[in-house]
Amino acid sequence: MTKSRSDKKMVNRMANTRINSAPGKHLGQRLLSGMLAGLLILVMTGAGTAVAQDLFAPVKKINERVITAYELSQRMAFLTILKAPGDIRKLALEQLTDEALQRQAADIADIEPSAEEVLAGMEEFTGRFNLDVETFNKIIAQGGIAPETFRDFVSGGIAWRAVVRARWAGRITITEDEIDRQLALTRPGAGVRVLLSEIILPAQTPPQMQAANARASELGAITTLPAFASAARRFSVAPSRGRSGRLDWMDIANLPPAVAAKILPLAPGHVTEPIPVKNGVAVFQLRALEETDVPAPTDVTVDYATFLIPGGRSEKALTQAASIRAKVDTCDDLYAVAQDLPEEQLQREALPIGQIPTNYALELAKLDEGESSTALTSASGQNLVFLMLCSRIRDLPEEISRDDIRRQLTNGRLQNLATAYLDELRAAAHIEDYLTQ
Repeated sequence: MTKSRSDKKMVNRMANTRINSAPGKHLGQRLLSGMLAGLLILVMTGAGTAVAQDLFAPVKKINERVITAYELSQRMAFLTILKAPGDIRKLALEQLTDEALQRQAADIADIEPSAEEVLAGMEEFTGRFNLDVETFNKIIAQGGIAPETFRDFVSGGIAWRAVVRARWAGRITITEDEIDRQLALTRPGAGVRVLLSEIILPAQTPPQMQAANARASELGAITTLPAFASAARRFSVAPSRGRSGRLDWMDIANLPPAVAAKILPLAPGHVTEPIPVKNGVAVFQLRALEETDVPAPTDVTVDYATFLIPGGRSEKALTQAASIRAKVDTCDDLYAVAQDLPEEQLQREALPIGQIPTNYALELAKLDEGESSTALTSASGQNLVFLMLCSRIRDLPEEISRDDIRRQLTNGRLQNLATAYLDELRAAAHIEDYLTQ
């Protein structure tokens, strides 16, 4: 279905209302506005009813689990309503593939969420939008999405978390020193900033991933600044390699929580464990750490924009990015640059730092409001990502106990182990693609 100019303007107004809401506005309200804008787009484009002729035709097989065209179309419609950024079809297929592997792991572990657990998970999810489950299901039904699609989406996540807990809970040790360092993040009046160096290793294929993890483990033994600087110049694919991997001072709260949890226990000169990022593996060396008088936030919400420039890291794309940088002072200025371009070329999100893709979050941590980065490309490498920080919204801390800190660190470590385990399952799986489009 072709959208009229007035339809596009309406969608943009709704999206801008969500994006430009005042900092004090409840995050759930902004998410709800985005969901409704996604529903409007879905209805206009007909994405909610655009399914394959044979609803039960297989589109992908993961071991013995088959993903059908119906499941794919339902997940695409669900992600469209949630206004997920990027290639919706690719994202939907990646999610369904990962969930198939996670379900198989749950079956092997004889784990099946109860009806009460699934309902509680659905209520927690819809609560983010200030909605109950019944109202949420009515909204998604307008986009042709069955309640079972939402239920399966939630139950799969619950089962996977149970697998992770069963596999590693009780085997993770959090030291008192780690808790002391993490408390520096949460004690009122005591923020922390760090001076880091980075190495990003490429890992776009399973063999590259294996090689990158092996190299990262070797780098983890480094304890001196010159040795890490030399390794950054030799192995890193990040733009910072020209500076021997050195980064400027940054607030630890600006980093993804899982990354911050790996950095805080380090002594100067020491290196983190491997950290998975999109199409790569990262390691960081702590060069220095200091407390500041700025209160450390308990949570940081980041408003950021991504503008995709065709051509990857070509000279033409980089020249266009420099031209855009010269024209824009704020993220709002990007709307004029993107006028008459496909909507997916410019995306803007306001998300808690822990929900932002790690490679984006790491780049955003280096930026001040209104600054931009061209260090990243899209997953395919075909587009240069013009990444711009719009603003940060910080929640100031309340009193927190050592048990709370221990639980946070344990959950962060479990998340990293879960990511690595899923990578192992994916590498060992027999996967067949039945469609090329």
